[in-house]
Formats: sequence, structure tokens, C-alpha cells
Amino acid sequence: MSSNSRTLELVSKDTVASHNQKNDAWVVVQGRKVVDISAYIRERPEKEELLLSLAGKDITDRSHEFPGLNADDHLVGYLATDLEEKELLSNKDHKVEVKLEGGETFDSSTFVKDLPTEDKLSIATDTKRDYQKHHFLDLEKPLIPQVLFGSFTKDFYVDQIHRPRHYGKGSAPLFGNFLEPISKTAWYVVPIVWGPVVLYFLGRSLKGIHPIFALMLFALGGFVWTLIEYCMHRFLFHFDDWLPENNVAFTIHFLLHGVHHYLPMDGYRLVVPPALFVVLCTPFYKLVFKLLPHYVACAGFAGGMFGYICYDLIHYFLHHSKMPKFMRKLKQYHLEHHYKNYQLGFGVSNWFWDKVFDTYLGKDAPISPMKYD
Repeated sequence: MSSNSRTLELVSKDTVASHNQKNDAWVVVQGRKVVDISAYIRERPEKEELLLSLAGKDITDRSHEFPGLNADDHLVGYLATDLEEKELLSNKDHKVEVKLEGGETFDSSTFVKDLPTEDKLSIATDTKRDYQKHHFLDLEKPLIPQVLFGSFTKDFYVDQIHRPRHYGKGSAPLFGNFLEPISKTAWYVVPIVWGPVVLYFLGRSLKGIHPIFALMLFALGGFVWTLIEYCMHRFLFHFDDWLPENNVAFTIHFLLHGVHHYLPMDGYRLVVPPALFVVLCTPFYKLVFKLLPHYVACAGFAGGMFGYICYDLIHYFLHHSKMPKFMRKLKQYHLEHHYKNYQLGFGVSNWFWDKVFDTYLGKDAPISPMKYD
């Protein structure tokens, strides 16, 4: 996968041509990819004169002369066609579904064996064409009313809701009214809201039990959270097989997790909103404090809450950040849950329980079936 995690833009021919200096050199490769070759020039001084003579130009036919030039690692954007320059570059976000080399268009709603490079995960879905093709949800209109009053079957809903789309203009409208702002949660809200809760319960546990014992229980609570994470993701968020055949159930499913699979790169509908987490967490809170002595329960509950915070932050950054080397496999693993097989790979912060319960999303795993095209 590419390390590039930015949203990529359309670039005009004139803009590419203007980047023709040693420390600011762009070229076009594969017909449409605009690549910054400044670092490549510095690494290969013997080719500097030749590369500078080509800076700002399309070198697709000559790219074989430059081994080691990885377009995806230094991708700036996509070269706009004449039509796109005329009609689309006026869009301030410059996010559109671009046609890639060979005249093909990247379609995120089709599950693939090999995970798309991250530059493709920044390409916005052509909403009009998607609706005309699939007859499911129109991303330009509020989504909740369409799910609640839609005339589709459970099989069709489950098939379509798990096939990703990319809105490309922030967050797609859910309600289209005053409720819209409260449907969004920024990632940093999670540690701000729940971090003090963790500190409170951990501090309370230290008043009644030995610190070492408290920390052991805290760690145990974090480990137990990983099992809860797996079970909730697999059996609650993905209750696809048990979904009743009615639109109210579809809407609940959509709000719980369906919207995240439908729009996996929406950064404001990715972490669990605090109000929803209170509802989901309350049964576990009551169970822990009913079964265990108070101070023991405080330590274990604090560890579980800390595990939850780590999970939500990891989940966000797996989608939206360049991860350190030791976490890149986990990033690929989770994104394959979205773009390859949503019926496997339920662990987000780890894949331990997937291996235990035989739901590991391995390299040779099949892609999820696509029934409705």
C-alpha cells in the first residue's frame, strides 16, 4: 500500500508545468499520476540533467528509464483532462472520481482481492453514476430517510451497505437538518471525555487495594476489552444474518455500523459517539460492579475503559494516518475488512481473537460475495 494518506486533487497541465525546478519537480506517469520527483533527483545526481529537462512533463513513455521511481510513494494528485479542467477544477475540494490508466474508473463499491493503494481511497465516488447503477442510496440527499423509507429487501441492503463509497466533500448528510452536527464525533473527543473516567476509577481502586494488584487488574481489564471489542464487532455491529426484514431494523443497523461500512473514510462517523457508548457500556458496568468487590471492579473497569479508548483511536488512525512500520500490517488487515471481506477480520486493535475463533482474514481469504450489480 502507498504511504500517502492525503486526499488527492486534480492538477492542471499548467500547474504541473510550473513545477520544473530541482527542489520542486513534478512529472506525469501512467498517463494521469502526478508525481513529485524532487527526492528522486537528489538520490540520483547522475540523472539530474535528464530529469530536470523532463520536469513538468508527461514521462509515461520513458518511465522505464527511471528504475526505483515509485509513483504511489510521491503521488501529488491526478492530471486533469481538458473536460475536468473546465468543469471540475472550480470545485474547491477538487475531489472527483478520476479515470485511471487504460480508461478504467476506480469503483470502490466492488470488493477486490488486493487492497487498493491509499491514493484510490481518496477518490470520491461519482454519486450520480453510483445511484444510477445500484439504485440504493443517493449520497447527495439525507441518508437516514432513504434507509427508513426505502423499498429494498434485507439481502439487497446488506449487500450494498457493506460496499464502500467515498463522499469526498466532508461528511455525507444523514438527517439534513439540525440533527446533523450531533451525528458527527471527532476522534479527540474520545480521550477528552473518557480519559478522566479511566483516571477516576483507577484512582479509586488505589484507595482500596495494593497498587501492583490494581495495575494487574487494570491490565486484565484491557485484555478483556479486546474480547468485548471482537464480540461486539462480530455479533452486534455485524448482525447481518439476524437482521429482521424491515426498515426500522435496517436503520438501527445503519446507525450502529452500516454507515461506517458504507462511508469508511468519513473521519467524523468513525469513533463511537459518547451517547451511544454510554448505552453500550452500561450493561458491562453493572455486571462488573455486581460480580466483583468494589475496588477490584474499579481497577478492572478502568482497564477496560482504557482498552476502549485505545481501540477507538487505533481505529481512527488505521483509516486516516500513516502508521509506523510495526502497525502497517494491522492497517492493511483492517482495511481489507472493508474492501475485501467484511465477513472476516473483526478484530480492530488486534487479530488475536480472529485467530482463536477462526475468522482471521488471511492473504488467501475469498472476497465477500457481491449479489447485486
